[in-house]
Amino acid sequence: MLSNDPLTDPLNPEDLFTCKECGDCCKGYGGTFITDRQLRTIANYIGMDPLRFIQEKCQISDGKPVLAQKENGYCIFWDGLCTIYSVRPDMCRKWPFIESVLHDVSNWHIMAGSCPGMRTDIPSRVILDCVKKKLREFEFSDSNKHHPIPIKPLSLVKL
Repeated sequence: MLSNDPLTDPLNPEDLFTCKECGDCCKGYGGTFITDRQLRTIANYIGMDPLRFIQEKCQISDGKPVLAQKENGYCIFWDGLCTIYSVRPDMCRKWPFIESVLHDVSNWHIMAGSCPGMRTDIPSRVILDCVKKKLREFEFSDSNKHHPIPIKPLSLVKL
């Protein structure tokens, strides 16, 4: 039986984060970037034409679509729970195991300041190992998806 002591027992990414469904990760500055494939998937899920989806559900940042935010700062798809959870963007699926933690592990602690599901009592090296492991799992999962239809980038379309 593990004592769950990060100095003596190996931890898995799941040991570092348990979603509390509070929605705090769905709020804040910056927005959620989406790929053309994610844009089309979400648009299809909600029954909306992709170009109309860009116009009504996105903002453009640095020439790329990001999910719009409501006046209260929450994602447009947050309504007490994520209304597009089954097709949520990769950025949301990965939370809090995101690339910025690999650049600076203090980002984990900054994010944990607004996310009650993240553990901060873990040594930095363990956090980094777990984030790397989880990101490799996402990469493997994504590389095994079959995408038979090439997608023309919608983000390049002038609105």
